[in-house]
Amino acid sequence: MAYDSSVPFRAGTEGYASFRIPAVIRTAPGTLLAFAEGRVRSTADSGDIDIVLRRSTDGGRTWGPLRAVARNGRDTAGNPAPVALGSGRVLLVQVRSAADATEERIRRGLVPAAGGRRVWVQHSDDDGVAWSAPHEITKEVKRPGWRWYATGPGHALRLTRGPHAGRVVVPANHSLPPTVPGDDGTEGRYNGAHALLSDDDGLTWRIGYTDSDPDGYLNPNETTAAELPDGAVYLNARNDSVAPGHRADACSAPADGAERLVKPFRPQAGLAGPVVQGSVLHLGTPDALLFSGPADPRARALMTVRASRDRGLTWRDVYPLSGLPAAYCDLVRIDDAGVGLLYETGDFSAYSTITFRRIPVEELV
Repeated sequence: MAYDSSVPFRAGTEGYASFRIPAVIRTAPGTLLAFAEGRVRSTADSGDIDIVLRRSTDGGRTWGPLRAVARNGRDTAGNPAPVALGSGRVLLVQVRSAADATEERIRRGLVPAAGGRRVWVQHSDDDGVAWSAPHEITKEVKRPGWRWYATGPGHALRLTRGPHAGRVVVPANHSLPPTVPGDDGTEGRYNGAHALLSDDDGLTWRIGYTDSDPDGYLNPNETTAAELPDGAVYLNARNDSVAPGHRADACSAPADGAERLVKPFRPQAGLAGPVVQGSVLHLGTPDALLFSGPADPRARALMTVRASRDRGLTWRDVYPLSGLPAAYCDLVRIDDAGVGLLYETGDFSAYSTITFRRIPVEELV
């Protein structure tokens, strides 16, 4: 398998000032679907933002035309969390909010519920070509007291083992109202993580595990998940609080299906890097858990894939992609021989392109 790259999204093209927040999945026929936020006027996290898609039928070497699959008028549709079902259907879970609803204003409690973060889902039954109208599931998956809310970002899971085989698990995060005098809700201590669960291919939804302990030490934020060989769900999260390193991890029991955690999130200082989102993927065969993310602890740069042979307890670097600026990313299994990484990068800014790199499995284990 060649060491080759392609660029499905480039800032300043296709009517968008920037592209951010990548997510990628492989469908049952083998098509790769690469999603991103298409930000119309700037690189800002709020504003006029669409969820856009490109399809690849040759393993990520080339990509079809860009399409906006989710629009929210001139408001925000973002945080794509796609997943392929056993039926061939593809679900796309997402979050919507008003264009002027910045994260800071939401966390401070200054945005009315109608304009705040709300959760929607839509589907495709033809390999990502056409998409249904989205429908809202906020009441099912967001508790009334939560303020900020984000799905993923990155791919969701469909479990394949154990008593909950077929369950859809969408990693997500939220924030709590402040409880310490003088706080305004923007502090890292109010971050929390949870999962959205569906046992009927996305027809109905509920909340699975939650981790919300505003202790100011370890407070999980953007979260990614992988199914381990025994059916346990491994979770890895960004941590903005003072615990060692900027990563945290947790796990559900093999028979639990992300309903609850065996232990709460704990620091994972073995994954050095800046405060940023990351992605995990279990290879299945061979038995190795992968993590991708920037490896420079001081800056969003040096995108690197790391591997664990002990269920995420210890990690080693296996594939540094480059020393360039880099930020958000998502991993996907292309086929038996290769893994793909969709990631933000550029020569002078991490947000110049979203690039896709094909990596041989033999280089990762």
